[in-house]
Parts: sequence; C-alpha cells; structure tokens
Amino acid sequence: MKKVKESSTNQLNKRSIELQCPVTFTLSIIGGRWKPLLLWHLQDGKKRYSELKKVLPQISEKMLIQQLRELESDGLVNRMAKEVVPPYVEYSLSAKGKDMHQLLKAMAQWGIKYRE
Repeated sequence: MKKVKESSTNQLNKRSIELQCPVTFTLSIIGGRWKPLLLWHLQDGKKRYSELKKVLPQISEKMLIQQLRELESDGLVNRMAKEVVPPYVEYSLSAKGKDMHQLLKAMAQWGIKYRE
C-alpha cells in the first residue's frame, strides 16, 4: 500500500472531521465495497482465507488481503496463523468487530428497504 503523508492538509482535515462526527469515523473504518461483506461473513465464526475467497468470488486476491489487513489493523478482525502442514490462516472477529453486529444488521435492513 502507498504510504500516506500524515501531515498533509487532506489527512489533517480527515482526522478533524472523524473527531467531530462519529458516523464519519465509523464509515472510514468499515466503508468500501468489501469490508462490510467480510465483517458480515465473519459473524458466523472463524473462516480460513480460502473460505472468505469462496464466499466473495468477485474479490481479487490483492484486494482481499488488503481489506483483511486493514480490518486487522483497525482491531476489528483477528488473524491466527496455524503452524501445521500445510500452514493456513484463520480470521475471526475481535470483540470490537463483534460489536459491529447490530450496526451491520441495521444497515442491511435500511438497504433492503430503500435499495430500489
């Protein structure tokens, strides 16, 4: 990923707005095309990388890795590397990620109601 210049006017404005508006902060963490879907599918429990790829066949390998890393960095997802043969990685929701359940459910209901 490209390094972001933290002192840029854009980044300073972004941080300022996120501090002023909790909705903007939340959307900055879970916004995008794939993060809500990843969080939704992880609500059922631990999933291997390959299982996530299977339920989201349209996502590229690069994007899946990037989105999982961002969710992990933001503390919503736990990554557990299993040292077996062959090795694999499991992803699960952290406590912070589990707190998103009601929010995602409410967003889904709103979307179903108004997506025409």
